Amino acid sequence: MIVGVPKEIKDQEFRVSLTPDGVATLCAAGHRVWVEPGAGIGSGFRDEDYQKAGAHLARSKAQLFQDAELIVKVKEPLPPEYALFRSGQVLFTYLHLAAEAELTRALVEAKVTAIAYETTESPDGGLPMLKPMSEIAGRMAVQVGARYLERSEGGSGLLLGGVPGVAPANVVVLGAGVVGSAATRMAVGMGAQVTVINLDLERLRDLDELYRGRIVTLAANQPWIDRAVAEADLAIGGVLVRGAKAPKLVSRSVVSRMKPGSVIVDVSVDQGGCFETTRPTSHSDPVYQVEGVQHYCVPNMPGIVPRTATFALTNATLPFIVRIASTGVARAIHADPGLARGVNVANGAVTCKGVADAQGLPWKPLV
Repeated sequence: MIVGVPKEIKDQEFRVSLTPDGVATLCAAGHRVWVEPGAGIGSGFRDEDYQKAGAHLARSKAQLFQDAELIVKVKEPLPPEYALFRSGQVLFTYLHLAAEAELTRALVEAKVTAIAYETTESPDGGLPMLKPMSEIAGRMAVQVGARYLERSEGGSGLLLGGVPGVAPANVVVLGAGVVGSAATRMAVGMGAQVTVINLDLERLRDLDELYRGRIVTLAANQPWIDRAVAEADLAIGGVLVRGAKAPKLVSRSVVSRMKPGSVIVDVSVDQGGCFETTRPTSHSDPVYQVEGVQHYCVPNMPGIVPRTATFALTNATLPFIVRIASTGVARAIHADPGLARGVNVANGAVTCKGVADAQGLPWKPLV
């Protein structure tokens, strides 16, 4: 199979979908890999590194999309790339289609088989390709929040961990999944006062046991969410509903009660966000204020730590890529129910119920 690795065009997205070692693995299995020139520069990989691994350099992005049977990306295609889709092509990337109606239509109309990293499951029901980026984004959320609490960045001027004689900042984490757990670990490590809110009480018990009184855990009921967020110096949104839009857990009214200069980092923005005041931003213009509260809502947070993120992503995606390329997409999907759950669009129809429900479209399950 011909596998295409395009250069990402999202704002300050420096990741690439495959490392040279990943390319070498595919070539050793008998596949051909086309790499768009410059695709790996942001992650520290030269074109020559890919050529030494066995890849061919494409003349252009258009040629790569035309020749490749399987397109492997990091982030969702952007409008300039929609015209490059062709019928029967397989797209394997982070899609987050529940919040991307225009992209969904383009994939349906082009009859692309679009497989989302974020809804592909492992045999135990985990999300193996979402997990590493969620770990990175969760850890980054605390770093970013600490930065925007600084007065020079428009924040309230708090040091996250405080100092002896001065209380630390109050961090509230919504969700105790991969993002929330990673954020909790970082916030506790930096000395903050941390409250974690989650629906699953067993997960809260696990965290309570792990941190032995160093965090507060709360069941996710609306009055407790409202009270905790209103009192937070830094609120982190890490809520995930697989394949669907994130629920709006925090209203604008609650945001208005937060202290001036406090910070919201909504990691769930790529699924629409869990704060009513969330709107997507970019690394070039990451922050805006609503009701005097700093909002950082960048959908591709790991894009600015690309060296770490590209290695982590390739570790997770490569086994699936090899399987699709070696057996063909139909056989790979038939043999792996978890991969089948990653298929969001196929044969001109939406095959992920969460996406269909979010956009009011017909849902056609895979046969």
